[in-house]
Amino acid sequence: MSKRHSSNEQIRVFLALLLPLAGAATGGLLASARGGPAVSSLAVVASALAAAGLVSWFLGLRWYGLPRMGLRGGRPLFAGIGFAFLAWFVFILLRFLLVEILGFGPPQSGRAYVYLLLFEAFALQLWTFGLLFRAIADWRGPLTAAISSGLFFGIVAGLFFQEAYIINSLSLIYFLMWGIVYGIIRLRTGSILGTLVVQSLHSFTSWVVMAPLAEPDPGQLQNLYVAAAIAYLVIIWRLWPKRVEDYRV
Repeated sequence: MSKRHSSNEQIRVFLALLLPLAGAATGGLLASARGGPAVSSLAVVASALAAAGLVSWFLGLRWYGLPRMGLRGGRPLFAGIGFAFLAWFVFILLRFLLVEILGFGPPQSGRAYVYLLLFEAFALQLWTFGLLFRAIADWRGPLTAAISSGLFFGIVAGLFFQEAYIINSLSLIYFLMWGIVYGIIRLRTGSILGTLVVQSLHSFTSWVVMAPLAEPDPGQLQNLYVAAAIAYLVIIWRLWPKRVEDYRV
């Protein structure tokens, strides 16, 4: 690999990180300015993630095309759903056992699901496991891309997802492990479609259908985060690629 080629790939990594980040900041600021003091934090986050997703979409189409961005159907889609289902099933079981439930979901919760699907799942995964993963994979290799994009997903999720009721070291570790699980699935299947569908269902069933208390108990949440992080470590270990042939980039 020539130095010039490596330099171009490094530049793409920085652009894949910074341009969507700039778009997110711009989208959040515009939402705050238009809504004034009455604008909700949810609207600001939605605008920020939507802007990051749009920037990622246009950059990804220009640089790589849809298949290399992980927008693949067929077997990669169903393989991604199958792997991501493991994390979903484990988490929803732990959620039911460890954190008190106020009740079972409001009857009109369609808007909540649309938000989770379009913004927390599609827009963020298009950025992290689509554009950023692809750029890092070309520069430093697929495994590095899976871990790096997963860690970045976890940081964004831990700071901005609705389900991040508390922000501390334990909650951050949980979100980081969740991101790495999805990064490894991206690496093993070559598709983000399965994980983004399951992610929206994961969050919807765990935090909307199983309605939390207005202020969930921090101790219960921390127990959930610890147990889920340990379970995700086991899933990562089981999915970890053993051979180069396991990569589906």
